[in-house]
Amino acid sequence: MSAQSATKPALPPQTPPLPEAKPESLGLSPSRLQRMSDVFQREIDKGTMPGAAVMVARGGQIGWFDALGKQHPAASAPMTRDTIFRIFSMTKPIVSIGVMMLLEEGHFLLDDPLAKFIPEFANQKVGVENNGKLDLVPLKRPITIQDLLRHTSGITYEHTGNGLVQQLYQQSRVRSRKIDNAEHAALVASLPLICQPGAEWNYSRSTDILGRLIEIVSGKSLGAFLNERILAPLQMTETGFFTGDENAHRLAEPFAADPWTGDKVQLFNMLEKPVIESGGGGLVSTTMDYARFAQMLLNGGELDGTRIIGPKTLEWMASDHLDASVKIMGTLTQAGHSFGLGFGVRTQEGIAPFSGSVRQFFWSGMGGTFFWIDPKEDLFAIFMSQAPGQRVYTRTLVRNLVYAAIE
Repeated sequence: MSAQSATKPALPPQTPPLPEAKPESLGLSPSRLQRMSDVFQREIDKGTMPGAAVMVARGGQIGWFDALGKQHPAASAPMTRDTIFRIFSMTKPIVSIGVMMLLEEGHFLLDDPLAKFIPEFANQKVGVENNGKLDLVPLKRPITIQDLLRHTSGITYEHTGNGLVQQLYQQSRVRSRKIDNAEHAALVASLPLICQPGAEWNYSRSTDILGRLIEIVSGKSLGAFLNERILAPLQMTETGFFTGDENAHRLAEPFAADPWTGDKVQLFNMLEKPVIESGGGGLVSTTMDYARFAQMLLNGGELDGTRIIGPKTLEWMASDHLDASVKIMGTLTQAGHSFGLGFGVRTQEGIAPFSGSVRQFFWSGMGGTFFWIDPKEDLFAIFMSQAPGQRVYTRTLVRNLVYAAIE
């Protein structure tokens, strides 16, 4: 080691970029893609968000990659191609792929009961509201691994409503970043379910429990497993549960108060290493890092000769896993859409209030990030911002703008 390298820490290896091409060579209109960037610049100028990065790729090549506005509303640094974002629930597809990799290796079946691996879930009850009180009733059947992947477990989130079960979540330490995955799973298991397993689609902490399942089955921490099996093979060098101090100048931050409601906005500190490695929403990443994951998905499970998951397994994941008996709660699964194993999936050309193709699959993050894979058009798109209150608006807007640019 030289004297210079001994005193100056080495920079982390940069994520290798995907190839870029002129939009018109990929069947994309450059003028309409520019119009898309102009629309988001207009939103930035209006104060909707501090900044954004947007990427559109087709045929294995990037046709558009633009960074707009500022990384931090209180600083002058511009948004860049290598800005780091909290991707929140865009962690879920990565963890879900990890679970299905273990399934491909024969470690479990999808209809295995969760309690087979995490015994605390064997004694759970369902909380039924009755005249303002919570009656606890037995399970009709156990939670399965498939329930966790498709959010039909009966587990919930504390922020998706204010029912009595959700109030118990709110009063617990379930949001603490100072407990580990084992403590988190035990805490969730101690709380009643919001419904019988399989009865409803409720967006939930199910993927956090899948993160604990990965730890139990693999014998490794979730972060170590993801790095060894997914992130490092895909050369996603800047994705993790936190980032180093040397990257402090590259962090995207939201407005201190929501520009539409005035409510205080407070997101987690990306430079702080948490105890918990949240499989449901803990990762930070860059646009290019996530693009390598997206291109792997679009390729049917492999990138640059490295296979992450089998094509039939991925096709299975991106299929509709909610039959007519499942009551869909909330608005995340919109008209013309359903849910698979870790992804939202489009089931109809029409009905939805935005453009798209049948069998496209996708997910988003509460911080304002969004991606989708469109096998029919051989296309993926990624939108990155830190504007939590505007996330529904921006992920609808970006879909319409991208599809308008297809020639």
